This record gives sequence, C-alpha cells and structure tokens, in this order.
Amino acid sequence: MAKIEDVIQNAKKRRFEINQKHLDNGVIFMDPETAFIDEEVVIGKGTVIHPNVVIQGETIIGDYCVIGMTSRIVNSKIGAGVDVQSSVIIDSEVGDASNVGPFAYLRPDSKVGANCKVGDFVEVKNSTLGNGTKASHLTYIGDSDVGNGVNLGCGVVFVNYDGTNKYRSKVEDGAFIGCNTNLVSPVNIGEGAYIAAGSTVTKDIPKGALVIAREKETIKEGWADEKGLFKKKK
Repeated sequence: MAKIEDVIQNAKKRRFEINQKHLDNGVIFMDPETAFIDEEVVIGKGTVIHPNVVIQGETIIGDYCVIGMTSRIVNSKIGAGVDVQSSVIIDSEVGDASNVGPFAYLRPDSKVGANCKVGDFVEVKNSTLGNGTKASHLTYIGDSDVGNGVNLGCGVVFVNYDGTNKYRSKVEDGAFIGCNTNLVSPVNIGEGAYIAAGSTVTKDIPKGALVIAREKETIKEGWADEKGLFKKKK
C-alpha cells in the first residue's frame, strides 16, 4: 500500500516536470510550485502564470496571455493576449485580446469573441458574445447569442428559465442594454436598439428602437413626515 508521503512526492515530481517543459517553451511562472497544470495542456510563449492557478484537460492557451492568481481553466481554448483574473472557465472559448474577470464564471459551451470584456461577477452559460462586446460587472448571460459591439450594463439578466424549460434570446450588433434590465427569453433585440435602465423586456425590439419598460416614477412630497418616519436629529 502506497504511503501518502510517496504519493505527494511523486505528484510534486510530475508537476515539476510539466512546469519545466512549459518554462523551456517560454512560459513565465510567478511561482512554479503553486501552478497545477495537466499533461495535455498547451500554453503559448510569453504567457504569465500567477500563483495558485489550475489548468486542466485539453486546454490550449495562446501566446502572451496573463492567467491571474486563483484562476481555473478546464478543457477550454484561450486566444492570444487574453487577460484572465481570478476566474473560472470551463469547456469554453475566449478570443484574442479579451479580458475575463476578476471573479467571472464561464460555464460550458460559452464562446467569447475577440476584444471582449467579461468583468467582475459576470456569468456566461451556453452563450456567444461577439467581438468587442462588453459585460463589465454583475450580469448573467444564459442561453443567448449576443452580437458584436454590444454593451451590457450592470445587473443585466437574461431570464432564460421558466421553471420547466430553457429559452434562448438574441441581441444583435451594436445594441445597448441599460443597467438592471431583464430580458425575458425568448426575445430578439434588434441591431442598435437601446434598452432603458430598469426595464423588463418581454417582446421583440426592432432595429434602432428605444425601449422604456418600467413603472412611471411617482414622487409624493412630505410623505415621510406624514407617516412620522422622519425625525430630526437632536
């Protein structure tokens, strides 16, 4: 029966051999002792691997990328010049010169184009993002096809599940989706359309249209005083 010490030593030896191979091919490790890379992984020259990175399966990473600390990449294809910061990418693709993270999550069957931004706390699942599209923070993109040059504001949610079935939506090139918008699938957002912040969209939107789908704002002056809710500081 193998001793745990022997198992640990053998694993360390194999990890060292794999990392040495990548070093010889021009990969830069900030801390080789904390990088865990599977044997099948391919990494391009000039790519920088930061501490506590895990790269698994048949992952291919292009030249001159940055894989930031605590990132995990599994069975994925990463283009050249990509910056990944503290994020998880599984069974997905990321195009050249895109930025992912920090704290982004690319779930299986996601394809991010070139020069995109998938920012902090953005989750992408079974979706495509065209070239130059940006989702900078706090957004869920599920079962959807997003075109080129689309801006997805903070708090945008693709509402793809009704409790029984999943539905797919499409956002065409150049559309602007304002903050805190719900896109209730299936809907199609036309090219260059604008969705006002705080809207819930349930119908297809034509090309170049402006959509405002929210309750009309009402201001009741003096309401807090009438209810006795406002108390002056002594």
